[in-house]
Amino acid sequence: MSTQFLSKLSQNYIELLGDNEYYDVTIEVGEDPNVKILRAHINILCYRSPYLRRILASSKKNKDNVLAHIKLPNISPEVFQIILK
Repeated sequence: MSTQFLSKLSQNYIELLGDNEYYDVTIEVGEDPNVKILRAHINILCYRSPYLRRILASSKKNKDNVLAHIKLPNISPEVFQIILK
């Protein structure tokens, strides 16, 4: 039972990465011409990464309640997507 639950929970977290409606932070990764904007969830990022927690703590929300655009140019989009997963 718990193995099925954990498997489903892991799958739900992966599905959150594709959520285009309920995200609350956008992250721009890479440098021209290889730039990608990714959507994510601040609570998950903060609990999974002390580095991202520090960056996000200093960000301000805009009028749409989406965090200000965060730029991480020193990491490729492909690598950052692996990190998110």
